[in-house]
Order: sequence, then structure tokens, then C-alpha cells
Amino acid sequence: MDNTSQICQSRLPDNTALKQQQLPAYQLQLSATKVLSCFFVTGAFCLGMGIILILSAKSTKEIEINYTNICVYCAKLRENAMNFDKECTCSIPFYLAETMQGNVYMYYKLYGFYQNLYPYVLSRSNSQLMGRDLKDVGNCAPFSESQNGTPIAPCGAIANSIFNDTIILSYNLNSSIHIKVPMLSSGITWWTDKHIKFQNPNLNNLSSTFAGTTKPPYWPKPVYELDEEDAENNGFINDDFIVWMRTAAFPTFKKLYRRLSRIQYFTEGLPVGNYTFNITYNFPVTRFQGEKSVVLSTLTWSGGSSLVLGITYTVTGAVTWLASFSMMAIHLMLKGKKVVLPQQ
Repeated sequence: MDNTSQICQSRLPDNTALKQQQLPAYQLQLSATKVLSCFFVTGAFCLGMGIILILSAKSTKEIEINYTNICVYCAKLRENAMNFDKECTCSIPFYLAETMQGNVYMYYKLYGFYQNLYPYVLSRSNSQLMGRDLKDVGNCAPFSESQNGTPIAPCGAIANSIFNDTIILSYNLNSSIHIKVPMLSSGITWWTDKHIKFQNPNLNNLSSTFAGTTKPPYWPKPVYELDEEDAENNGFINDDFIVWMRTAAFPTFKKLYRRLSRIQYFTEGLPVGNYTFNITYNFPVTRFQGEKSVVLSTLTWSGGSSLVLGITYTVTGAVTWLASFSMMAIHLMLKGKKVVLPQQ
């Protein structure tokens, strides 16, 4: 009996306030005034933030030019895959009626391109893109190996379908003087993508590093020759390649292509005047009834010209206020009435 009693006593929790559940507790006493005040303040905050965000988004300046049908000859040429080696260019003149002050960014925008398809998103090799194993192409089907069994680098459907149009912006001082607007391809990626998620196996000699691999089927040149002007912008750390590899959630999306270098005539931004987009048309879109545009835009502290966040805040604030007035009306209707509880 003594042993049994000792065992039972040893299983008892310690005689502390925590283990005996005797800690002091505070029970909120929420009155109608407190609840309604909280709802009204939350609604006012959301409405205020929504209005501020909408005004901020509307203060951005943006111009979009859809060149799918403007470059109709090139579009039809690219419908036939046999013409992949034929270069096709087109020029699109336009007039900028209002100065775009500050930092100006150039985007390409695609309509009807579904980067969010599950097999498409998975068709990549993260170990290959991080420079760990160039031969790791197990998840890249159907673009994992060439017909003779050589591993593709970079492999996968995302890399194979990279956007490869070349867009050059020119400023026309007059009918005879055309100035190429200085644009930078650096600084357009996320820091984590550039320095962590994408790495070259060897920075010294990329051509020998990628020996034993082959380029994707739809690429005109291997990955270590993507940028002929900047040797450090080649391989898996190429900025355009990294931007494309971050897949979009919706079929209509835009991706950052270049940013304005504010020098010479463009220290304050893009001045009013005549401009021309000179486009080397390579990326086919008409085969899947898609479209593509080039976008010039400024940014504010809240981002670009999208109204989604501002509208979301505004709608949330309006719904919160509607709920507040509804609860206040019910409270005033029931106020003073005697509530009779049923007896047990």
C-alpha cells in the first residue's frame, strides 16, 4: 500500500499556480460602446488608407503600346517555327505629351500567357539554377535533354519559353537627330534571386563550365552568351533570365525589362517629345491568341499604377462602417427593452 501511495503522489502536478491553474485571469468586459468604437475606427482607417493609395496610384504616369498588330508582318513570320533564324524588326513612333519625371521603368506586358500552369511551374531544376549540379534535369521534362541525350542548361519549360524581344527606346530631338535613351539592365531583379536562388557554377570560364550541356531548343544562343556587352551578366545570373523565371500568377502580367539611366538629356526623367520603340520581334504570341505590349511607367512610394490595393482598403472600410451602423441600429432598438431569460 505504501508503494502504491507514493507512486500516485509522484504523479500529482507540482503545487504551483501555473500547474494548479490558479493564475490570475482577466476577462474582457466588452460593451456596445467599445465594440462600435473599434469598428468605426477600423473603418475610418481603411477608408483613409484606401483613398490615399488610390490617389498615389493615380499620380503615376504610364504609357502602354500594344505592338502585336502594329508589327503584324513580324507576328505572322514568327507563327512559323521554321523562320526562327530570320530577324524581323519594326519601329513604333509615339509622342510623349507629358514629362515623366523621376525614375522611369520599362516593362514588357503579355496577355493570355499562362505561367501559372502547375506542370509549367514545376518544370525547372533549382539545384541546377543554384550552380550545384548542371546534370540535374529530372524535373524538367519535356525540356530536360536534347535528342542525343545531352542535358539542357537551363532546363525546363519556363527557361525554354523566355521572353526574347529586344526593345530599344530612341528620343527624337528633331527629324535628323535620334538619341538612344540610356537604359540599364541591372538592378531589375529581387536581391534574393540574384544572390541566392541563381548562381553560376564557376565565374571564371563559363563556356568550359557549361561544357557537356546544350542550350534550350528555342534559344538562339547558349546561356553563357546572353549578354555580349557585359560578361558578368551571363549564365544563370543574367538579369532578364532571372526576371522571367519568377512566374506570374495571372495570364496577363508585366515584367520589368529596363530602367532609365538619368544622364545627359534625361537627368530629370523623360522629357516631352517624339520617341520611337525599335523592336526586334522574336517572341511569338499570335499562335496562342496572345498579345504583348511595352510599358513606360513611373513609381510612387506605394508602387505602380495598380488600384487593387487601394480599392481593397476602401471596400473593407465601407463594409466595416456598414456593419458598424447596422450593429448600432440594432443596439438602439434593443436598448431599454427588458430581456427575459427562460427559467431552467
